[in-house]
Amino acid sequence: MTTIDWDAAADSFDEEPDHGLLDPVVRSAWARRMETWLPTARSAVLDLGCGTGSLALLVAGQGHRVTAVDRSTRMVEQARAKLAGTGTEVLVGDAAHPPVGTQRFDVILARHIVWLLPDPAAVLRHWFSLLRPGGRLVLIEGVWNGTGISADRLTALLTEHTERVHHEPLSGDPLLWGKEVDDERYALVARAEPPHRHTEVVDVHLLLRRGSDVLLARRAGTGYADGLLHAPSGHAEDGEDVRAAMVREAAEEIGVELDPDELRVALVMQHRGPGGNPRIGWFFEADHDPARPPRNAEPDKCSQLDWFPLDALPDDMVAYCRAGLDGYRAGQRFLIHWHQDTDAIAHDPDGVPRAVLLPVSATSTGRLHHIELWVPDLAEAEAEWGWLLGRLGHVPYQRWAHGRSWRRGDGYVVVERSPDGSGGPHDRLRPGLNHLAFHVRDRAALDDLVAAAPGHGWRLLFPELHPYAGGSGHYAAYLENTAGYEVELVAP
Repeated sequence: MTTIDWDAAADSFDEEPDHGLLDPVVRSAWARRMETWLPTARSAVLDLGCGTGSLALLVAGQGHRVTAVDRSTRMVEQARAKLAGTGTEVLVGDAAHPPVGTQRFDVILARHIVWLLPDPAAVLRHWFSLLRPGGRLVLIEGVWNGTGISADRLTALLTEHTERVHHEPLSGDPLLWGKEVDDERYALVARAEPPHRHTEVVDVHLLLRRGSDVLLARRAGTGYADGLLHAPSGHAEDGEDVRAAMVREAAEEIGVELDPDELRVALVMQHRGPGGNPRIGWFFEADHDPARPPRNAEPDKCSQLDWFPLDALPDDMVAYCRAGLDGYRAGQRFLIHWHQDTDAIAHDPDGVPRAVLLPVSATSTGRLHHIELWVPDLAEAEAEWGWLLGRLGHVPYQRWAHGRSWRRGDGYVVVERSPDGSGGPHDRLRPGLNHLAFHVRDRAALDDLVAAAPGHGWRLLFPELHPYAGGSGHYAAYLENTAGYEVELVAP
């Protein structure tokens, strides 16, 4: 801390051009700067270390309510004389702890004060406490002949309190100083807003469905995951809700103008890529409309746009997207997908699964846990049931010597050729299991399943009544496999 007799310096203080602002050119230069640093609306301004009140006079002249403080009684006497008739209150006090009681201000102004403080961090903390929310701290400082405080150091001290610090170099403007200067002079304007809380990028992903197929795009020229397949996707912009973001991204990437009501939430996932930051992904489902065929609207970012079977997805996909699609197929709604830094961006079918299912808020009591079917031929059952359950969104779950299972959500279906079986064929007409019934997304998907079923060991029952074998208004298909098990597929 320097030891300057400010009372003794008071009589000659205004002789410096930037102190007294007696030169109209210098005064005008400071006035223009103050207009940009201070609010446009009339505000309460606290000028600390005001000296003879030259800056306070400019501020009051711009319509603000000013309170000025200086520890030198001689400086305060001159400031009061200079500011007479402006309504400015001029107080004798320490700028580090100004005598303002419980008053709060819109602006605190301090010129060439911080460099004199023995503990600037503590003083800045106190000054921020005197600001109203959203207020601003205007600090004019510099380094002269090796003394002073640099902009880097002062900015670092401010980061404890705010992330919004505007740095304005002043050395290059000789009008402010009445001469050319070659040292560091600057202003920092810091807003009284605390450092931001943790924020995450919000992604949106489109699962455009054409029956059992989904549309995927191959990335190219983006610098990230190029060559890999991904669903049409993008980021929500500031102030944009996720549904509006999905509509915009669909139009930009695949040229499809979707109505917001066409979108259905498929899955929400928090994801962290290898070495990256967390983000939130919203996966939306929509149906393909032949009247609005998708096209590659961004050929500089996409080298291929094509349909792929949802139950036989390719492996050359972005792992994040693949995990979302696998969760969607399994009927999951909330996932965490957290990469390790050493993981690959690409999906690795033999890698460690990173997706963690988050169960929804509901009691498990009474919900179906699993269904177990004993079958005469495991290989035959695996092929037939594996195809059907896969098309219905189930994913392979367990595998052991005598059985297999497929999971969707927190329930699963088991087929087993148990050595404890008593033998004999399954007869759905005897007491016991008659059939299993599954929802199907829509009638087009049901018709696709019926058409493909004979190639996978399933035949259509009651063909003369199909698709209303269960009654008028009940659109459904009844299938039977080689072992005689029946399923009912029901569409809305």
